[in-house]
Amino acid sequence: MEPGHLLRAMAERYGDAPAIRDERSELTFRDLDGRVSAIAAQFRESGVSRGDVVAVMLPNRSELVLAIFAAWHLGAAATPINPNFTHEEAGHQIRDAQAVLVVNSGAGAPDGGAPSIGVDDLWVGSTDATDPVPIAPTDLALVIYTSGSTGRPKGVMITHANADAMSRTMSEVMKMTSDDRCLLILPLFHVNAIMVSLLAPLRVGARLSIVDGFSASTFFDTVEQLRPTYFSAVPTIYALLLTRPEGRDRDLSSLRFAVCGAAPSTRELLAASERLLGVPILEGYGLTEATCASAVNPIDGPRKPGTVGPALPGQQIRIVDEHLRDVPTGQSGEVLITGPIVMAGYLNNPEATAATIVDGWVRTGDVGVLDADGYLSIVDRIKDMIIRGGENLYPKEIENAIGSLPGVLEVAVVGRPDDVLGEVPVAFVVPYPDAGLTPEAVIAHCTEHLTRVKVPVDVEITSELPKNPVGKIDKPRLRASFVH
Repeated sequence: MEPGHLLRAMAERYGDAPAIRDERSELTFRDLDGRVSAIAAQFRESGVSRGDVVAVMLPNRSELVLAIFAAWHLGAAATPINPNFTHEEAGHQIRDAQAVLVVNSGAGAPDGGAPSIGVDDLWVGSTDATDPVPIAPTDLALVIYTSGSTGRPKGVMITHANADAMSRTMSEVMKMTSDDRCLLILPLFHVNAIMVSLLAPLRVGARLSIVDGFSASTFFDTVEQLRPTYFSAVPTIYALLLTRPEGRDRDLSSLRFAVCGAAPSTRELLAASERLLGVPILEGYGLTEATCASAVNPIDGPRKPGTVGPALPGQQIRIVDEHLRDVPTGQSGEVLITGPIVMAGYLNNPEATAATIVDGWVRTGDVGVLDADGYLSIVDRIKDMIIRGGENLYPKEIENAIGSLPGVLEVAVVGRPDDVLGEVPVAFVVPYPDAGLTPEAVIAHCTEHLTRVKVPVDVEITSELPKNPVGKIDKPRLRASFVH
């Protein structure tokens, strides 16, 4: 079922059952279909037609979802934009995607020079509503821009077939039903939130609660009030939840699982989070170029801490050497992915597309290992590898060692230029409140667990690590701090 036809089918099946709520409104499946039809009529009046792209620059709220579905209603694609972007950043995405219309917060908001509609001016009803236009599986559904940590953001083209395969797989492997209730706390300009928290639950008639933004201080109260059965988050969110002081007993009994993805996590963080929440946390792995997820620890099968699980149904994972030849089981190499979730390419960037998709396989740029059971462990990013005096060091191995030290909340290891050795590892460590952690203690711990060449030459204790818009630790910014 292509996402562009999802709401009409769900409205016919689930009618007046609750579908989406946010801080301002609650909508049934029938309400959603009606609002989308009205906004689609407004878009059509503004010149949007099949094959166009509509940019949506809003914080998490129901209207963001409505605008995406309204674009699909007309056979257009949507490109969601980080609402915190500057005029320059938003303008680049709007112009690069050649968006013909921008939905934003209103007067003064970025529009990249394109026609715009303020969120408060979106139509609620229309006598000019029409049925959704026919959509082919290969039609473009989304243009999701990468975080740009390796340069200018690139537009990842995701088709309706990609989105259908991913959302269907996620709903199946997580055994979602119409009784589920998802709490959406990740930003909807990211593919994780769109696939795992929006499309997967809606396609089975489940309910979605959208909160304006994540707050560690209010999260537990929100769970008690809204009674979600699951949520998806990044490691930083779990780390923040663990810093909340102990207080009254929280009623988290509605939860049946949680998801952790978008960035690597330590075993210790996941174990502590599972103890806190009292439910399994399913760590997964994927990337935007493969429409979100490619491996997840199963909800009802063996979960192997330290791995991101086996390949999802319908997908294949290979580990290859620098010549793209398969390596033996248990040996590290680059992770390659294939399946119905492989992107259509980077928008207007055939060179980058050809470098990333080889014979139908996505080159992830990640170093990984597959065990005998097909469970994938991510070693590190190829580009994050530190070469110290000719020896290859993987920061994630050093981070895992530091993460096992009591008192460590978050850690990032990057390479610092060195005149003699080329690069040396440096660690940035965020401790738990009142942990009393010192650089000397971190180095001593590393000395016990790592060979000397892997021990950081410096450790900086800091209150926070820089993050990119998706919540991943911004290692390029940490490396840039060495340049004065």
